Amino acid sequence: MKTTRILSVAGAVAAASLLLSACSSGSPLDEGSGEVSTDTIVVGSQAYYSNEIIAEIYAQALENAGFTVDRQFNIGQRDAYIPALESGEVTLFPEYSGNLLQYFDPETTARTSDEVYAALPGALPEGLVVLDQSSATDQDSYTVTAAFADEYGLASIADLADVDVPLVLGGPAELAERPYGPEGLLSVYGIEVGFSPTGDTTFEDLEAGTVNLANIYTADPRIETAGLVVLEDPEGLFLASNVVPVVNADVADEVADVINQVSAALTPSGLVALNVQSTVDLMAPADIAAQWLADNGIS
Repeated sequence: MKTTRILSVAGAVAAASLLLSACSSGSPLDEGSGEVSTDTIVVGSQAYYSNEIIAEIYAQALENAGFTVDRQFNIGQRDAYIPALESGEVTLFPEYSGNLLQYFDPETTARTSDEVYAALPGALPEGLVVLDQSSATDQDSYTVTAAFADEYGLASIADLADVDVPLVLGGPAELAERPYGPEGLLSVYGIEVGFSPTGDTTFEDLEAGTVNLANIYTADPRIETAGLVVLEDPEGLFLASNVVPVVNADVADEVADVINQVSAALTPSGLVALNVQSTVDLMAPADIAAQWLADNGIS
């Protein structure tokens, strides 16, 4: 699902990618780069602009606290960077709790934020730990326009039961078969919806009123720029995926105080705002991170 989401925002960030490419520090996990000093914290990131911004925040926060930091950004997906974390080649990485848990425990029944976070320590391999998770999420959601939310007083998915017009859900074609798709909405919340496979035009269809409910990732910058409302999910229909730092256990105690401050300050709306600065304002990750740290009093 992460791959689908990255592709879905590719058009929005294509113009930014050339500007930002010079901001990463070399090729990720270069062969022959040698062992990193034990005094150096190696911060990695996925090949995903939002993840790189969080990694840069981690890196600058640590540097401001006196640590030596080596950036290894744009590594790729978990098959590439998890072994690097286990070996100590990379020591700190911004992750997403639900996706990380499913990577190690595909059959997990945890769904809510607290359940997922509690399950992570038992699922992670020896040598890896997680620090405090953030309230910020980057996960599937059901989202509506502000006008629709205001008209029907919508704050959570459960409130959809009070809507007196037919509900039409838009999203990728595969959503029809997902456990959190139409059948999940019916079984968990008692909400019956029609389904329209909107694919890459989900936002446009939602704004046009072709659908009145949409499956959108919670950190998508268009949530802010289009003034959309993400509905709360009190019953855990979606697997919660909070931003959470995963770290090699050898350095966890050293970096915990600094990185936990970042997690405490990073909010859902704050993460969306960071992504807007990248995709709309075309700011470099280093500048976005420096401004965020200053604004949040983390130095």
